[in-house]
Amino acid sequence: MDTKFHGVGVAIVTPFNADHSIDFDGFGRVIRHISDGGVRYVVLQGTTGESPTVTKKEKAQLLQYLKENNPKKLPIVYGVGGNVTADVVAGMKDIDFEGVDAILSVCPYYNKPGKRGVIEHFTRIADACPVPVILYNIPFRTGINMSAETIVELAQHPNIIGVKEASCVIEQCMEIVRDKPDDFLLISGDDVQGVPIISIGGVGVMSVIANAFPARFSAMIDAALQGDFAFAQKELGHFLRIDPLLYEEGNPVGVKSLMEIMGLISSEVRLPLMKASDDLSERQRAVLQRDGLLELVTQ
Repeated sequence: MDTKFHGVGVAIVTPFNADHSIDFDGFGRVIRHISDGGVRYVVLQGTTGESPTVTKKEKAQLLQYLKENNPKKLPIVYGVGGNVTADVVAGMKDIDFEGVDAILSVCPYYNKPGKRGVIEHFTRIADACPVPVILYNIPFRTGINMSAETIVELAQHPNIIGVKEASCVIEQCMEIVRDKPDDFLLISGDDVQGVPIISIGGVGVMSVIANAFPARFSAMIDAALQGDFAFAQKELGHFLRIDPLLYEEGNPVGVKSLMEIMGLISSEVRLPLMKASDDLSERQRAVLQRDGLLELVTQ
């Protein structure tokens, strides 16, 4: 089995300068930080990368920068999705897929298609895509939940290799594991559910918090994959209080605030998001100190 996408993949942030242009120097620091932290792959231009407010030209620039500044040659998963099937398929013709290992494609949002529409949408994308496709199920954002039955049916497509599952319904994940092909990847789309999902057959996490804490989070997930759930459970406890503070004012507002505390990048985001409030940042600092994470960001 190909283990390229086992372990922690970081849904990498897009750093911005004060004028909201892309901070490529900061982007480089983040790449080095997560690479040194032992993550297994990079997910570029997902939700955490603020993909809705990053232009097509900027997406191409970020992808090229990552290809040229990837010190450990980590596999790259590139966000390619939308709710207009024809546009997604046509847009792939303009992407330089050299050096891209897979795409992450979100379930079509707002339209709220039924099962047949979802299957046809992803079938057309998978048929046209020159690299493997990982489905992204995130009902909180899309308005629809791809059922386990739908995901398993799509898993029969030879170019659909896995799903980032962010329904946060553990029973649904168990159904996927029960019925999927052996080589189909169940990847957690929620940081704190990563260990439980591995315990029932998942292979890792596409993580937000690993932007800030790649080494410690990776050690926890790797331990779970090796069957050391006693260690993983103990480590998970350190992340439980900080995790909600990543999303309280929107993603990636919270994790960028952490990264500013660390001195990695600015916490700037693009409208309609707003940078973290002083109150949120102060509560983050307090939780970091309480749960023994502050030492990781001040060393």
